[in-house]
Amino acid sequence: MVDMDRISISLPKNLLEEFDEIILERGYASRSEAIRDSIREYIIKHKWIRSLHGERSGTINVVYDHHSTDVMEKITTIQHDYSKIIVATMHIHMDHDHCMEVIIVRGDAKDIKELTDKLTSQKGVKQVKLTVMVPGGNIPQ
Repeated sequence: MVDMDRISISLPKNLLEEFDEIILERGYASRSEAIRDSIREYIIKHKWIRSLHGERSGTINVVYDHHSTDVMEKITTIQHDYSKIIVATMHIHMDHDHCMEVIIVRGDAKDIKELTDKLTSQKGVKQVKLTVMVPGGNIPQ
């Protein structure tokens, strides 16, 4: 038997309701199993990001609540700090409360990872998705 630790978390009601719908839809036996599965997926994603090295091109999609205090200013400041790897950005109004920044990057994977982590940790940021590729000359034919 696997040794288990018990934790407690607080979630907004609407987030838990959506999670419970997915649990039913996917046939999980319990919330705990679904949360363990989600944590495993999160760990795999971050191990993949940590394994990146060398020159990369890609996008960072950032969804945030634009009503959250100073989130737009913080995201802009972070982008200015990484202007050497940012090729372009696009701002999208998703709905009344949410915006998305699409940040096109090219540079060392270490810098791209740092930028992604800083954006992810901002209060008001709901989701960050990094997609990277090896620059064109290194793609097998």
